[in-house]
Amino acid sequence: MSLQIRSFFDPATYTVSHLVWRTGATEAVTIDPVLDFDPASGVVETRSADRMLEAADAARVRIAWVLETHAHADHLSASRHIKARTGAAVGIGEHIQAVQAIFAPMFDATDVAPDGRDFDRLFGDGERIEVDGLEIEVLHTPGHTPADVSYRIGDAVFVGDTLFMPDYGTARADFPGGDAVQLYRSIRRLLDLPPQTRLFMCHDYKAPGRDDYAWETTVAEERARNIHVRDGVDEADFVAMRRARDAGLAAPALLLPSIQVNIRAGRLPPKAANGKRYLKLPLRARSERAAALLA
Repeated sequence: MSLQIRSFFDPATYTVSHLVWRTGATEAVTIDPVLDFDPASGVVETRSADRMLEAADAARVRIAWVLETHAHADHLSASRHIKARTGAAVGIGEHIQAVQAIFAPMFDATDVAPDGRDFDRLFGDGERIEVDGLEIEVLHTPGHTPADVSYRIGDAVFVGDTLFMPDYGTARADFPGGDAVQLYRSIRRLLDLPPQTRLFMCHDYKAPGRDDYAWETTVAEERARNIHVRDGVDEADFVAMRRARDAGLAAPALLLPSIQVNIRAGRLPPKAANGKRYLKLPLRARSERAAALLA
């Protein structure tokens, strides 16, 4: 199998999306596509996703699947737009139901079905799908969220937010349902793959001292150089580091808008009575005086 991979970097959210197909094929998959969103104005655009669609057209392949690694907290998914344009099915790990159960009540999202039916398919660990010569294996890699999966295609694995480039480390594990112990074990599962296995990231934040964004590395490189989880770092040390680090992290800028869209498989919230769609902003209080305002 001659694997073709084209990656697209979105500087607004530091997200990397991937278009994957086999040489000579007529169908492709896209992984973690981005819907452009400006929170200051509420403007939604399809610029980033349209670049992927144009690349697919240039390669003479149709996007048959949108594969989500998890319900992202830092960008809105363009899966619904791609589905509308190509008829693609949208898939995600089966544990998305746990994430929906956490967040749908927070946003009073009564339109979100508790069984994950917004998605066309929920993947179990070890499940395999075939797309025009691409053999895709689903690996459940929880820890960042309960629902994270990685997709293994040939000698490449698309790891979502589980791992970053070796000089940047690993994903946070403090979101609801996240767990640093699970994250460590998921990472070790990935790092037990053959050393030459290529790993493709979903994000890069350009670690200090590095001039360019990057999103491809190997199992061998991660094992040798990852600043958080290289060989020799045991579970207890990793968990202590991750919990201490997470305690000082701010919430992602697009956390609340992203989750509302992404638990709906890229579908925007339903129209209100005035015909407009709204993203909700739940209010919380950090003091007794502020709490009185919410009473």
